[in-house]
Amino acid sequence: MIRRLFYLSLGALITLWVMRRLQALHPNHVARRTVSGAAGMLAQVRDFTSDALGEAADRETELRARFGLGDSDHND
Repeated sequence: MIRRLFYLSLGALITLWVMRRLQALHPNHVARRTVSGAAGMLAQVRDFTSDALGEAADRETELRARFGLGDSDHND
């Protein structure tokens, strides 16, 4: 009797776990996770790009000052 109760409980827990995993694979959930992941990655790329462009502009200003080339606004 106890063995049957154990296996019945085990089967119920496994069924519950599998059902939750299957619900997580529902197309709406997958699409939502994909969109949020892509949005997060896009934000990271934007942050990196703005940092890189800011550093490049600072370095250009530093090099122009060192070699006496003047402002970058007055390109020939």
